[in-house]
Amino acid sequence: MKELNRYHPLTIVFDMWKTAKNSFFAIFYLYILNFSSDSTFIYYARIVFWIFIGITFITIFIKWYTNKYTVNETSFNLFHGIFKKTKQTIPFSKIQNVNRHTSLFHRLFNVTSIHFETGTAEDSSVKFSVIKRTAADQLEEYIAEKGEGTGSTISFEELDSNGRSDLDSRKTVHFQPVRKDIVKASFTSLSFLVLIPILGSIYSKINQVLDLEKRAEGYLSYLLDAWWMIVVLVLVFGCLSLLIGMAWTFLKYGKYEISSDGERIYIKKGVMETTEFSILKSRVQAVEVTQSFMKRLLGLAEVKLTSSGSFSGGEELEVNTLYPFLPLNRAYDLITELLPTYEVASHLYSLPKKSLGIRLLKPSWFWVMATGALFYFHPVFFQMEMTWLILSILLLTLIVFGRILDYYHTGYLVKGRFIQFRKGGFTTTTFLSRRDKIIEVGVSSNLIQQFLGLATVTTVNRAKPVYHNTLTDVPVNFSTLFYSWYMEREKEVEHE
Repeated sequence: MKELNRYHPLTIVFDMWKTAKNSFFAIFYLYILNFSSDSTFIYYARIVFWIFIGITFITIFIKWYTNKYTVNETSFNLFHGIFKKTKQTIPFSKIQNVNRHTSLFHRLFNVTSIHFETGTAEDSSVKFSVIKRTAADQLEEYIAEKGEGTGSTISFEELDSNGRSDLDSRKTVHFQPVRKDIVKASFTSLSFLVLIPILGSIYSKINQVLDLEKRAEGYLSYLLDAWWMIVVLVLVFGCLSLLIGMAWTFLKYGKYEISSDGERIYIKKGVMETTEFSILKSRVQAVEVTQSFMKRLLGLAEVKLTSSGSFSGGEELEVNTLYPFLPLNRAYDLITELLPTYEVASHLYSLPKKSLGIRLLKPSWFWVMATGALFYFHPVFFQMEMTWLILSILLLTLIVFGRILDYYHTGYLVKGRFIQFRKGGFTTTTFLSRRDKIIEVGVSSNLIQQFLGLATVTTVNRAKPVYHNTLTDVPVNFSTLFYSWYMEREKEVEHE
């Protein structure tokens, strides 16, 4: 029987800390809002609360004591269960993504957490909630190499004695934001507006206690008369909002780093709390480049990687996105640098003019329902009885303008093994994938499309959930070419 290893002892403290954080509202209600309460309900609720906390802490310790693991040359072996013992084997070959998260708790004790994701069920992943950083480095490198040159198990003691991993030395850094990128990001993300809801929330809470509205009536009339005071306050508020927005953006994106080696792409983000993520290049199924209206004005773009693996919940869900405020040309260059087997075309074929006609004539059910609601509620602004009609016309104009933009932005291209779509009105999305990464395609056309010689094509990529991409109103000859192009995939699969 091979020796089993327990998880880091600080796992107990970490789980207790999470329990305490999750109990904040219960503590606030029982001991702050009802500090001097003599209620029988509050009395017994406090007793039940501390019994629950005690049982939870005991369970945490027993769970740490009974849960063990081994790492051999091919897999993780996990042993868990208090009353019912369970053994679980996770082969290294099934691991697709490696995710690290270093919270303030981890930084305090100079540790981190690491999560090896298999892309299947959540319970098929391996997570070390607390682990020494050097051990995490060595463990990640060991698994990447699949234990080459060794046939024995490893433990934290052996990992720590090996010193710092040379994993970083094999990485090539492709992008790190500079000050100009942070400023652009703060404007594009509108993070400078974060001060408005914060001040509004603070004012609402203070007003409930002190009734500020009555107290401020005299000051408000004085401010309205002193226009220069309003200008000063607006300037101060604007500068303060801008500074706070830039600080907020820096904390989130200031130490962003995109790097890669021969097999993986690495993304690191965060200043106070850091998240590190790696994904196998072979697991990337598609690439998506998105530009919102604001980003297009500033020449920025966001690149997302669609992976066949799964991404952890919460904050880690964002890490399949490369830096979301990349200059457009740099974004396209970065795709080919990180994924040399991908090609990005600068010129795409446009839709025929009849595609614009069918888009403009297509009814907008959203506009119909919105107009009906406006007519029913009959809002009146600035004493205009026809406000509902004006709003309806403005909405229709916006919808038509968006469809015209979508027509001019839409493009398509099939070249070699690659396919590239671009679509969108106010927000454009460029889709890029390889033929061998597409698991299913579809070609369809309704009666109007058949009459005009148009069709709709769809691609399906393996992801979690499955990723669908649809392009409407393309010429029927392209849909035929598209289907024939995909049929060539059988030769590639057989060759592989």
